Amino acid sequence: MSIAHEFEYAKPARLKEALALLARPAPRGAAALAGGTDLVAWLRDGAVSPGRLVDVKGLAELRGIRLAGGKLWIGSNATFAEIIDSPLVQKHAPALVESSGLVASVGVRNRATIGGNVCSAVPCCDSGPTLLVHEAIVHVATPRGTKRIPMKKWFLGPRRTALAKGGLVLGFSLPLAKHAGAFAKLKRYRGEDLAQASVGVRVDAQGVWRVAYGSVAPTPIRGPKVERLLKGVKKPDAALLKKAAALAETEVAPITDIRSSDVYRRLMVGVMLKRAVKLAAARLAGRGPAYGINVMEEDAQ
Repeated sequence: MSIAHEFEYAKPARLKEALALLARPAPRGAAALAGGTDLVAWLRDGAVSPGRLVDVKGLAELRGIRLAGGKLWIGSNATFAEIIDSPLVQKHAPALVESSGLVASVGVRNRATIGGNVCSAVPCCDSGPTLLVHEAIVHVATPRGTKRIPMKKWFLGPRRTALAKGGLVLGFSLPLAKHAGAFAKLKRYRGEDLAQASVGVRVDAQGVWRVAYGSVAPTPIRGPKVERLLKGVKKPDAALLKKAAALAETEVAPITDIRSSDVYRRLMVGVMLKRAVKLAAARLAGRGPAYGINVMEEDAQ
């Protein structure tokens, strides 16, 4: 199916020009185009119909992965393939490598950007839970200046974010600290598929846990009840894992759709939480498999 409506296309060379184009009135508004793996599909299906597309792929300010100001900086135009291959991400946010490796297919990962994934704001976006447990900051540019939005305040609803009209995501900053993590993604089959449910966890050297869920609420969400239960624990035993799993099931509000029932999603969140917590604890202790697996697959057990 082809794209059935007309739109103006612009490819600015400078950030200031891009912001002006995004802010300028246009029929049905303006949209930023980066990897386009979500946006082009939505255009094709008629889910969105902006009157102007602003191609931001060439903007230098949106690229790069580096250490800056004592934090890990990931530009919004970094593709998931670049994140997977980055030694800096592998060292400082390895669970993000794990979740990035489960995004769609190799072809999609070579094109899809982390900024686009977060701005699409679908409940099943794979980067959402991992960025939440890292307490990432979203850096946004507007015609009036820049601002910082905590990841926990970013998602407002399905396909809704805190990005104001005319704004553009520059990138994400993640704090640096000794930690371990894990990401679990439940799919219907191996290969390219959207998540039926996902769980991200992170634990630091002091035993502070952060938990987040995807595909089981209108947006990716944190799991504060489980975080409080696990606080200070570095080696959770079977009884505590069972209690954490049961608590996780109370934190989510899944729906029934073509991919899964609400009952199945809720039950599997508990299973995923146990596996992810157990794996993160093992990694913190210097054991467990290398990052880059999916603990929901049989050969990862």
